[in-house]
Amino acid sequence: MEEFAQQVVTGVSIGSIYAIIALAIVLIYRSTSVVNFAQGEMAMFTTFITWSFLLRMDFWPAFLLTIVVAFFIGAALEIVVMRPVERAPHLNSIVVTLGLLAIFNSVALWRYGPLQKPFPDPDNWCIGDSCLEIFQGDAFTAGAVTISRLNVGILFVALMIMVALFLMFNYTKLGLAMRATALNPVASQLVGINVSRMLALGWGLAAAVGAVAGVMTASSLNLSIDMMAGILIFGFAGAVLGGLDSPGGAIIGGLSVGVFQVLAGNYIDSQIDLMAAFAIIFIVLVIRPTGLFGRRLVRRV
Repeated sequence: MEEFAQQVVTGVSIGSIYAIIALAIVLIYRSTSVVNFAQGEMAMFTTFITWSFLLRMDFWPAFLLTIVVAFFIGAALEIVVMRPVERAPHLNSIVVTLGLLAIFNSVALWRYGPLQKPFPDPDNWCIGDSCLEIFQGDAFTAGAVTISRLNVGILFVALMIMVALFLMFNYTKLGLAMRATALNPVASQLVGINVSRMLALGWGLAAAVGAVAGVMTASSLNLSIDMMAGILIFGFAGAVLGGLDSPGGAIIGGLSVGVFQVLAGNYIDSQIDLMAAFAIIFIVLVIRPTGLFGRRLVRRV
């Protein structure tokens, strides 16, 4: 039983990264009804930007500056690349995101090279002499179950992002305008909402959230060109499981995929990780296409 509990805790800590990238996928889908297959490579590229900033400043200033840069990159991509094809069939938009995936990967390879780069763990949050040891320090232990402070910090960041987005979408005019745009762009435009601005904002937020996922992944592993390839697949599985239009579902789906991955690898075979992710996507799409928490579409005849 203790071994099982340890595996679940490990799965939750791994799934927290999947949850963040799933949340970024959901943000774009809610705004534009497009699945961004370049989300992982965008996160990787902005993490290399963080690495460049870290050569000149401390971790948290570099992290916050990267989020700002990622936001503007995402908004610019929507305006320059995605907007010309927004009225085209969805297949066109999917092909464009696949093209963005190749572009970001190639530019990162050209600019930063193929070798892995060491990436520091986030610093603890300190105000004066008081520090909240949430990212660095001895691991948390409860009986035979152990979890590192870095994994606790990543889970904490994922939950903070979810809470912030929940408050924004439900209690601010900007968030309500984004929700209205996602539900009915034509009606939103008729009541005075700038739909184009909302779409750019959705891409910007998704890119910023993706940058957080990239930084957390690099802190757990090392920074490399291909570090987000597997993460994107598991994050996509989490988004599908939770529901592509549900931010809360993305968090729960990502955590669930992490737990399922660890349990399957420990009790079945360690080589079935990717197969498990695709199995989740297939089963959910067959049984409940909108995911566990997604809205069901009702067609009236």
